[in-house]
Amino acid sequence: MGKMRKPFQGVLNILRFNWHFYVLSIGFLLLFFVLSITYESLYGYLWMVYIAILWVNIISLSVSYYVYDLSALYDFNWLDMQGTEGKIINISAGFDETSAILRKKFMAAELIVLDFYDPSRHTEVSIKRARKAYPVFPGTQSVESVNLQLEKNSADKIFVILSAHEIRDKDERIKFFKELKRLLKPTGQIFIVEHLRDTANFLAYSIGFFHFYSKPIWCEVFQAAELKIQNEIKITPFISTFILEKNGSTF
Repeated sequence: MGKMRKPFQGVLNILRFNWHFYVLSIGFLLLFFVLSITYESLYGYLWMVYIAILWVNIISLSVSYYVYDLSALYDFNWLDMQGTEGKIINISAGFDETSAILRKKFMAAELIVLDFYDPSRHTEVSIKRARKAYPVFPGTQSVESVNLQLEKNSADKIFVILSAHEIRDKDERIKFFKELKRLLKPTGQIFIVEHLRDTANFLAYSIGFFHFYSKPIWCEVFQAAELKIQNEIKITPFISTFILEKNGSTF
């Protein structure tokens, strides 16, 4: 399968949808530069802050370029291609970059695309900009995270790629995963792809890593939904894929 993503698409999307953060950073850089000239006694301290802000932005964009443009994340080479038929469900939270790729990857399967985006709850301006920039995948069904409106025991594979963390309420997350379990066939698999709140992502995104959840938090949710981890794949040091099955303990 040929590449469906353009060069630099990932990092350019980050700049495009989150430009306000980078404008703010540039504003601080200019401010500290002017202050360092005006207040010579603070020159050393101000330049330390200046370099720190610049470094954080360079590192986060470099890691994002590696993750979203250079790695195998969107090639799905990490995916076991056994069982490429049946019913595939892909679930997003307002911004879907993967359904077109999955359609190519699983051409013999029935692909159902769900979107639990709720503008009254998912108020981040970056998601709104992304939805304006990219058309909704044809046939996408709008659903609630706690009511996915599909038949029980009907899915062979369910993908939730970089969207489950958008469910910020713990009880809602557990209900969402219980819904995934309800849809899954006894022999089916769920693929949860996420950044984690860990050391690698802290070094990459500084305080931005608080937007993600730690592995223990995810394991607690999986256990509450009566799902077990069959395997964990580190696509990069910054991205984890949890492959889940029905029943059992996550410990």
